[in-house]
Amino acid sequence: MVTASTLPVLSGDTTLAGYMSQISKFPYLTQDEEQDLAKKWCEDGDIKAAHKLVTSHLRLVVKIASGFRNYGLPIMDMVAEGNIGLMQAVKKFDHTKGFRLSTYAMWWIKASIQEYVLHSWSLVKIGTTAAQKKLFFNLRKMKSRLDKVDNNMLSPSEVRQIASDLDVSESEVLEMDSRLTQGDQSLNSPALGYEEDSGEMIDFVANEEESHDIVLAASQDLEYRKSLLFKAMDALNERERDIIMKRRMSEPAVTLEDLSQEYD
Repeated sequence: MVTASTLPVLSGDTTLAGYMSQISKFPYLTQDEEQDLAKKWCEDGDIKAAHKLVTSHLRLVVKIASGFRNYGLPIMDMVAEGNIGLMQAVKKFDHTKGFRLSTYAMWWIKASIQEYVLHSWSLVKIGTTAAQKKLFFNLRKMKSRLDKVDNNMLSPSEVRQIASDLDVSESEVLEMDSRLTQGDQSLNSPALGYEEDSGEMIDFVANEEESHDIVLAASQDLEYRKSLLFKAMDALNERERDIIMKRRMSEPAVTLEDLSQEYD
């Protein structure tokens, strides 16, 4: 089977322009050529045929990966993940159904990139349970509809409404709301729960392992990445959002193969 090592080199020094120059040398295939190569690969295990099928669709991977730029992740890393999805698509492709490989491969490529994007966010940011993941991706949007975009506290009735809409508990809504808004709190805000003039929040940050500057930088980086992720999620269409929900927010997660059949 085609492997990443047989494709154009993707290293830390590879630029998108340089990579595009490499893959532009691979010709597009006509439908007849594609069907012939797919038949050779499926029936005879012809590795050269599989290689041509993959390389002729590398530009499709770049196009799809470019649509995920808002996530703030290296474009070439997403291209590499998309290439893995493309190779899986070629491996699973059934040429007898009569449709083009690009139509089938698109969902494998997108799913692989989405998997990488979500994996790049730590469990601390996303949460470990299906309910936490569901809240992570939907709570801010629902608060916006309730005109709570400035991190205003949710009323008990609003908490109940969100919990009902997302089929989660009220305590989970409150916990995630706290998690998403806590990072916006300034370390220079007054310390709550202490006597007057007792200092600022930053005075109570432990420095046994990391300096205040590192903690603050990490907090700011987290907020920046969260804003990118929410922006990117809003940019997805309903089908793409559904794929993420089923891959990352369902227990057990739906397999890529099942998703490819559903969206075939």
